[in-house]
Amino acid sequence: MNTFGQNFRVSVFGESHGQGIGVVLDGVPAGIPLSVQDFTEDILRRKSGSKGTTPRIEDDKPEILSGVFGGKTTGAPLGIIFRNNNTKSSDYSIFKEMPRPGHADFVAGVKWNNCNDPRGGGHFSGRLTLPIVAAGVVAKKILDDIVISADLVEIGGETDKEKWSGMLDEAIREGDSLGGVVECSADCVPIGLGEPFFNSVESLISHAIFSIPGVRGIEFGDGFSAARMKGSEHNDPLVSDTGALNKNGAGGVNGGITNGNPVFFRVAFKPTSSIRKAQHTYDFSTGRIGTLEIPGRHDVCFALRTPVVVEAMTAIVLADLRSGAS
Repeated sequence: MNTFGQNFRVSVFGESHGQGIGVVLDGVPAGIPLSVQDFTEDILRRKSGSKGTTPRIEDDKPEILSGVFGGKTTGAPLGIIFRNNNTKSSDYSIFKEMPRPGHADFVAGVKWNNCNDPRGGGHFSGRLTLPIVAAGVVAKKILDDIVISADLVEIGGETDKEKWSGMLDEAIREGDSLGGVVECSADCVPIGLGEPFFNSVESLISHAIFSIPGVRGIEFGDGFSAARMKGSEHNDPLVSDTGALNKNGAGGVNGGITNGNPVFFRVAFKPTSSIRKAQHTYDFSTGRIGTLEIPGRHDVCFALRTPVVVEAMTAIVLADLRSGAS
């Protein structure tokens, strides 16, 4: 479904080339100062236009439809919408006959008997991360004492940022794409958030993170490298009665519950599926394998725009858990 959370509930709506996209937030406490300007910084972090991102530039101006009066939240559902203006839907007409490899074109058509909106990826589009970012802004206000930060640390397997520009240029020339890895840390998280068994902190964060289009993996703390360690290497001994540890191999979580140390994890994003490079895939109009050259405007490395989305999803989860604990 399109709703996440029990106490701080986030519901997204809209399609990439429809009239607009948006979010409804329920469980927002009353009295939080909120204005359109509060969304600007995070929206700009997600915005396209730089090297390696799509040339589709939207206004991305939030319209607050409900839940705010006199500059403060009212406690009623908070509704926010973003209008779509810069669309080129004709670029997507071919994908009914030749679904794009790596996209939801084929499975969505089968699931909904081709009644879904395929333009720009429809409801599956990365554009739907914009209302998630807006929800994250509100969640961060609820978590005003918790600091969440995410950064892109790897592109195409390369961690040296000075090499990224050249790698992007090469991918652009080849008509191909690149993936990336984002690291995220939530600091000043109190001890005790998380509800084992199925609502452990890692379970909920993973659920939310995998809702971001293009995510292929997540690992907490030492992650997969823990499988190659001994217990004496991976364990995090306590060094004080406050819960402080001498390392953070568990990523700030024990038994599904936050332990007071930074909640730390990494997210793997796949390379963009829509590439200019010719691909061989099934053509339903001919009943044979054909050559697909994808038109339109697409990110070469959409991971460049995802750190703020990862932050938003993390804030949404922690706001939901904290609301339930209060």
